[in-house]
Amino acid sequence: MSVAHALLGVLAEGAAHGYDLKRVHDERFPGAKPLAFGQVYAALARMEKDGLVEVAETLRDGGPERTTYAITPLGRDELDTWLATAERAGPYPADDLVRKTVTALRLGADAGGFLARQRAVHLAAMKHQLQLQDSTTDTAARIVIDHTVSHLDAELRWLESAAARVAEAGRAPV
Repeated sequence: MSVAHALLGVLAEGAAHGYDLKRVHDERFPGAKPLAFGQVYAALARMEKDGLVEVAETLRDGGPERTTYAITPLGRDELDTWLATAERAGPYPADDLVRKTVTALRLGADAGGFLARQRAVHLAAMKHQLQLQDSTTDTAARIVIDHTVSHLDAELRWLESAAARVAEAGRAPV
């Protein structure tokens, strides 16, 4: 997902400053890693340079300067195009789980131990997501949580398959 596009989606609902954009983004995507403020402001700077957002207001109320941004017509067109465009389906690039497992195997490290530890982390994350799911009736939040749960489930299946392969390779004659 493009962070800039998600932020445009927030701005399409009304002008906001960076703090509010981060807060709304993180609330909308509870299963995702929270955005860093630097990521928000870097995206806003790029979008402003590209004419997708504009400064609506800058206030200084005894504290740091607060700049409020608004989506431009060009930004709305970009958002509409993004929303109307289907994402490419796979193949998916190797992620850190695969990289760590393969590196451990190649180095003769404890790949099985890594996979077991990672499985425990994934099970805890799954439990947390299911608790979040039970605590909300918001359809959008449930859709985000469903997506996260589905990915966690797929990764858990991969972790189990990889652990079985590692264990099998350990029993195979060299």
